[in-house]
This record gives sequence, structure tokens and C-alpha cells, in this order.
Amino acid sequence: MSDGTVLAIDGGNSKTHLALVRADGTVLALARGPLSSPYHLGVDGCVAALERLLDEACEQAGLVRGVDPIAEVAQVLLAGVDFPAEEEELQRAMGGTGWAERTFVANDTFAVLRAGTDRGWGVAVVCGAGINCVGVSPDGRHSRFPALGVITGDWGGGHDVGLAAVSAAARSEDGRGRKTTLEHAVPAHFGLGTPLELAEAFHIGRIPSRRVIELAPVVLAEAARDDVAAAIVDRLASEVVALARVSLDRLDLLDEPTEVLLGGGLLRAGDGRLLAAIGAGLHEVAPTAEVHATASAPIVGAALLGLDELAASPEAQTRLRDELGAAVEELEGSSPAVEAEEEDYGYLEVE
Repeated sequence: MSDGTVLAIDGGNSKTHLALVRADGTVLALARGPLSSPYHLGVDGCVAALERLLDEACEQAGLVRGVDPIAEVAQVLLAGVDFPAEEEELQRAMGGTGWAERTFVANDTFAVLRAGTDRGWGVAVVCGAGINCVGVSPDGRHSRFPALGVITGDWGGGHDVGLAAVSAAARSEDGRGRKTTLEHAVPAHFGLGTPLELAEAFHIGRIPSRRVIELAPVVLAEAARDDVAAAIVDRLASEVVALARVSLDRLDLLDEPTEVLLGGGLLRAGDGRLLAAIGAGLHEVAPTAEVHATASAPIVGAALLGLDELAASPEAQTRLRDELGAAVEELEGSSPAVEAEEEDYGYLEVE
């Protein structure tokens, strides 16, 4: 059954999507599961997590798994695949599964880029729980960042925005910092009265520290009326601009009309202040850049990369965008809420 079938995987630090699609763009199955990043699970744990999802997808599609490959092409795009050695190790492991005749392994930022454009090149900045960026030039050159957190100079995403809000709230309360509405809004999000109560709850583990990512929407909302919150949003915008600027410069695209795609939960949320600041900052350094949020989920990009390998028609790509996009919306609507998307941020704590 492998002929003309694509196995597409978008795996992150909080959730994973796995899809089976035909070369004509028809969706056979879509499964959703927990994290699959090899950074957290190890390569064997990653493969095992994906195996369970593949079994679920095959059951949905009415396929019986045997000795033959399920798919002609597999696109496996995962968070935590940041260095060539990591790609090579996972490539060997995935190739050994026999799931597909041809298997391609890469970082999940490439899924975001392909989801946002049909050109096959451009720059994508991903901002969910953390932040990352990838660029591809028309001649196929790549620009990437390891995105390992503070040890590689990163700041941004829901995790860092949330921590900045917690810090600003605490400093507002004790007088070391400027007064801010975050002093009340941040602890209130967790049903508490003061930043000190929240600090104690984090410290003793009553509230898991990873939940700071939930505060990003609070900061975005407060930025409309509070200068301290606005400064956090402006810092995030400047980090997005810096990543895109460096990628455009590396690829000699600063003066070319290039799509800069904004993906991940924070950027796809469409906050007007944040998106306006990003657009203004980018147009200062790249006047012809075309900045917009991605309309499709990353799993759509992973599947489209598979169709590219099969030289699928434009009509097939359109069908895939429509069918798989609708399937993702339906699946996410029926799944328990995930507080923030976590793409390629291996440094994040997972408890």
C-alpha cells in the first residue's frame, strides 16, 4: 500500500501529529499524541511514541501493517533535532523501522516554513513555548539556529515571556521595579492574590514551574494598558526581528521580496501590537519582506514536503491543505487544551 502514500510527522515537546495522506492530497488518517522529541525521550523512546501513533493512524485508515512499508515517503520533523549528529542518529533509527521506502528527518521548523509558503523558500520564525528560526534560500542554502535556550543566546516564546511577567510582578510588589498591572494579573491567573504567594507555590512545587508559559496571553492582554507588559511584548518582537534579520542576511535576501512566516502559538494568535512591532522592525532592515502568520498547522507542512518528494500536482497540494487543515481543527477541538505550543525548545523543563 506504500505506493503514493506519505507518512508525515510533526513532533514537539508537548504534542505530536502523525498523518497518512495519498499523493492526490486525500487524507487517510490523522493521529494526535503526547511529546515525541528525542531530546526528552531519547531516540528509542521517540520511535516507540511514534510507533503507537502510527498504529492508531493505520487503524483509522483501515490498513494492516505487515512486512512491507506503509508509505513511499516519510517526513519526520521533530523538535530536539538540532545538530547534524542528532539528525544522523534519528535518520538511522527511523530508516530501520521500515515504515517507509524513503525517510527524511529534520527539525520541525522546516514544517512551519513549508506550511506557510508554496515557494519552497523563505524564513520562518517559530514562537510557541520558546523561539527558533529557519531560513531557506531560492538556491537551497539553509540558515539555522541551535535554539538551546540561554546557552545559545535565546530569549523569547511563552516560557521566557511568562518568566518575565512573574519577575516584573514580584518587583512591582516589593518596590524594586516599576508598578505594573501584572502584579495583580499574574497571580490572579493561578487563583492567587499576590506575587509572593505565587513565588511560594512555584518554589514548593504546588504549581509546576512549566506553567509559566500560560502567562503569555496575560502579558499580551495587559500590554494594551501597561507599560511594563508592553516592554515585554516589544522585547519579544525585537527577538523575532533579530532572528529573521540574521537569516535574511546570511542568505543574501535582505533586499529581496521574501516571505517571513510567523508560526507557533504566540505568533499565530494574531496579537495586533506584537505583529505590528515585528512588521515595522523587519521593514526597517528588509523593506521588501512579506511578513505574515502561517495559516496552516505544521503537520500540513510536513505532509506537503512529502508530496513535494512525490512531485504531486498543485491540485493535490490544495486538497491536502484543505482536508488536513480541517482535520487538525476538528482533532484539536476535541482534544484536551494544550496551554502553549512547544516546538523546538529542548531546554524547556518537562515534568
